[in-house]
Amino acid sequence: MMTLGIIEEWSEEGFKHAQALGLHAVEFCYNIGNDPSDLAALVPSIKEWSEKYDVKVLSMGRWGTDKIAPDGSVIEEELRNTYNLIDICAELGCPVFNLGVNYIEEKTFFENCDFAVAFLKKAVDYGKTKGVKIAAYNCDWNNFVREPKAWAAILGRVPGLGIKFDPSHCINSGTGKYLEEINEWAEKIYHFHIKGTINIGGDHVDDPPAGLDMTDWRQIMGLLYAHHYNGMLSIEPHSAIWKEGALAEWGVRYTIDYISKMIFTG
Repeated sequence: MMTLGIIEEWSEEGFKHAQALGLHAVEFCYNIGNDPSDLAALVPSIKEWSEKYDVKVLSMGRWGTDKIAPDGSVIEEELRNTYNLIDICAELGCPVFNLGVNYIEEKTFFENCDFAVAFLKKAVDYGKTKGVKIAAYNCDWNNFVREPKAWAAILGRVPGLGIKFDPSHCINSGTGKYLEEINEWAEKIYHFHIKGTINIGGDHVDDPPAGLDMTDWRQIMGLLYAHHYNGMLSIEPHSAIWKEGALAEWGVRYTIDYISKMIFTG
């Protein structure tokens, strides 16, 4: 069964806000510049907030960091950070950790694939020991493992590696064929972002709440059901226009109402 949730801060207010929205799941995006040891220190509090507000942590991720050095070697410090965040996932009962791998421009695509495989195998193998699945996000923020060309070259070489899929990234910086990508790669999708987007004439205009955008969410949900997806659907408020003021809360609630009507609750 799919679970609707939202990206929130790792604070009591984040859990309280999710509960107020009628949601029971949150995602943490613990991105570049954040020290995993700071989050580790909050684990006891996060467990308390999760129980108090009946809101689970169902996804965590780290965007933007370099995993590969210019010579193609694994950056050990970031590998340790990845392991530490996977440990936190395990402690919190969070089933999915999302990451990306940077591209070394001086190297060929296939060399970069080899570098990515070296890092991702370590992350996936470690995740397996902790009961945490690893997914490559399909965003281009310091990451090239984000589209079918890279998935075809890498996923088969890293058993257990999955995909965190966001149709807006496919529309804005990929092929635009998000329905085809979901249909072909659905068995590898471990986590799904709910974020709207509008492009006109090939130009990106804005990322409004899902349901007020160009994305065909009904077909997306139909495909997810067809492929038995049962993970989290994570709402990602993204546009500056919709992040503050009266529009922010109204936009999130609009998306919750819109998507909830397509979620089977048994």
